[in-house]
Amino acid sequence: MEFDIVGPDAISEGSATDAYFDRTETTLRHAGRNPRVVAEITADQFPDGDYELLAGVKDVAALLEGRDVDVDVIPPGRLFDGGPVMRIEGDYLEFARFETSILGFLSHASGVATAALDVRRAAPESLVLSFGARHVHPSIAAMIERSALVAGLDGFSHVAGGEVIGREAGGTMPHALLICFGRGNQEEAWQAFDEAVGPDVPRVALCDTYSDETDEALQAAEALGDRLDSVRLDTTGSRRGDFRHIIREVRWTLDAHDHEDVGIFVSGGLGPADLRELGDVADGFGVGGYVSNADPVDFALDIVELEGEPAAKRGKLTGVKEVYRTADGGHHVGLRGQEGPAEGEPLLRPLLRDGVLVDEIDLGIDAAADRAAADAGRCDYGAET
Repeated sequence: MEFDIVGPDAISEGSATDAYFDRTETTLRHAGRNPRVVAEITADQFPDGDYELLAGVKDVAALLEGRDVDVDVIPPGRLFDGGPVMRIEGDYLEFARFETSILGFLSHASGVATAALDVRRAAPESLVLSFGARHVHPSIAAMIERSALVAGLDGFSHVAGGEVIGREAGGTMPHALLICFGRGNQEEAWQAFDEAVGPDVPRVALCDTYSDETDEALQAAEALGDRLDSVRLDTTGSRRGDFRHIIREVRWTLDAHDHEDVGIFVSGGLGPADLRELGDVADGFGVGGYVSNADPVDFALDIVELEGEPAAKRGKLTGVKEVYRTADGGHHVGLRGQEGPAEGEPLLRPLLRDGVLVDEIDLGIDAAADRAAADAGRCDYGAET
């Protein structure tokens, strides 16, 4: 039996679409109509102060490359708040059947990236890793991990996802490893791990499987000595109690026994509020469902110009638009051709011209992460929380 996965060929050929686009294409061809249009992809018409982080652009570029269209886009890793994040101009049938996939690429990745930026900003000085691939269909694990890195997270756990995006996954041991050695044999498990894995793998001992976190952390430190990089506390919520107090107690005990260099890494159902609360007592975090289970951004694609004339459905702003980052970190939407705000930075930039990728926007992860960090600071993203 095959997995329930829509493959790359279906996406590239346009069958990964809603049925009504098939009907629309059939009808327009029957009627001999294929107008020149400008379509915009937006989440909100006007700015409302609720910024989100754009991701998924690389996949849209790959999908539309070779089609006879011009595309402008806000570079990935930039914050947006109202107005278009992408503009497509061309004969409508050149891209009509790809709308479903375009919106899916942008909506899901941007939702994940925005959630990842929430946790990044909650603990800006801490190591933060993406641990949420287990909560999603494996076919989209690479999107999850790439979006997390775009937001500035420091690493991720999914091996195949890393192979797709050209980055190496990280991780050490689950509770299952400790359980396989049996109750009371935690030291044997930690030592076996130390002997088995390569020298490039950090020695992070999971220290909450059978007994008190403080006891297991000290046992791990004594068993592995200077080879131990850190301990991980993944205590389930039903046994956690005052997690901050537990972490502080572990830190105290390690320090009291001359293990000041052993870090403390925590995971297990964490979100931004937890990272803000624990950032001064933990050295790093693994965040899972908060990032991977993020709601997609509710993007829509709408025609706003038909054969050079403003055109839009009821409830949408007609006419081609520009978006700007203002000097105070704000977001501004205006009509194309009209004067923008003083010292405003136009955000939409060329991505494709006549279907050819324009070498103007660096679509790489590192470049997007740099933009995200700069924009988050400029716009005070997460400052209120």
